[in-house]
Amino acid sequence: MKKVISMITSLFMAATIFAGCSNGGAATTSSNKKDEIKVGFIYVGPPGDGGYTYQHDQGRKYLEEQLKVKTIAKENVKEDKAEVRKVIDGMVDEGANVIFSTSFGFMDGTEEAAKAYPNVKFFHASGYKSNDTNFVNYFGRIEEPRYLAGMVAGLKTKTNKIGFVSAFEIPECIRGINAFTLGAQAVNPDVKVVVKWAHTWYDPAIEKQAALALLDEGVDVLTQHMDSPAVQQAAEERGAFAVGYHSDMADKAPKANMTSAVWNWGPYYVEQVKKIQEGTWKPENYWGHMKDGVVDIAPLTANAPAGAKEKVEAAKADILSGKLNVFTGPLKDQSGKERIAAGKTLTDEEQLSMDWFVQGVEGSPSAK
Repeated sequence: MKKVISMITSLFMAATIFAGCSNGGAATTSSNKKDEIKVGFIYVGPPGDGGYTYQHDQGRKYLEEQLKVKTIAKENVKEDKAEVRKVIDGMVDEGANVIFSTSFGFMDGTEEAAKAYPNVKFFHASGYKSNDTNFVNYFGRIEEPRYLAGMVAGLKTKTNKIGFVSAFEIPECIRGINAFTLGAQAVNPDVKVVVKWAHTWYDPAIEKQAALALLDEGVDVLTQHMDSPAVQQAAEERGAFAVGYHSDMADKAPKANMTSAVWNWGPYYVEQVKKIQEGTWKPENYWGHMKDGVVDIAPLTANAPAGAKEKVEAAKADILSGKLNVFTGPLKDQSGKERIAAGKTLTDEEQLSMDWFVQGVEGSPSAK
């Protein structure tokens, strides 16, 4: 998974402070008159999903705790431009002057709102649109811990077939699949990664159905780019093993989970809001590395294979030092065509537009 202008003018009076709830509505903390900041968060799923939205909501709580700013949150928002605008309009009416929209499909609605509300700061997760005044995108290079998690899976599999349930045929998902596959192949060149597209970010029933279908095809390790732990739980039910995503999912499937590639949004939220409070904020896009702490790999569980911890720690040290870059060649695509020559590394632009699978991935990277 990823920005100096004057301090934001107060959009509401201190006397309008009120309490709210976190599920489906508002979540607030005590007032901080000095800063007059109110931060809105827009979620594609519920904080109780145990994955993607849960991690963003943990970041929101961390922001409240660290800076004592007020926040409001809206969950289960459809990835629809008009719906996103409606939610943002409501948040601005409630006094929000900083808004984080946290799902890819919120991008166009957020862009439109940024034009309509020039005094509000907008941050959009995982997208590619921004402006030079009040609208930025942010994400992290989750491909780094994805690679490490792939190593664990590659060492664990006995069938050399790993299943990957992913959401949509977009560069974000494709990069993750490729990075995971390369990590698995780094320790087991015979690995194949079989992809099934769910065409949703969050639907536990669909996620689980796809996972079970992969298990029926002979995979013995599962992973995911999905928002809930359903894939982990499917693996546990069948006596298989799994690698989680977004949050540490060890407690969601204790007999199956081996590790997870995880997000830590809180420090970024605190850094950006603090800059706004101090009047030093600049509209800069962000794509953070594992060394920044925005992404990481969760501790390996007892289900992980022998020797995995040592190999992962060594590779992680190489990533942190810059010695190892996930997308350094030689790399070939599914057809055997060389995409990255030996010694060359994909540029950020090439990674952000990735629409091809590396050799060893089974499935189509295109929705057509």
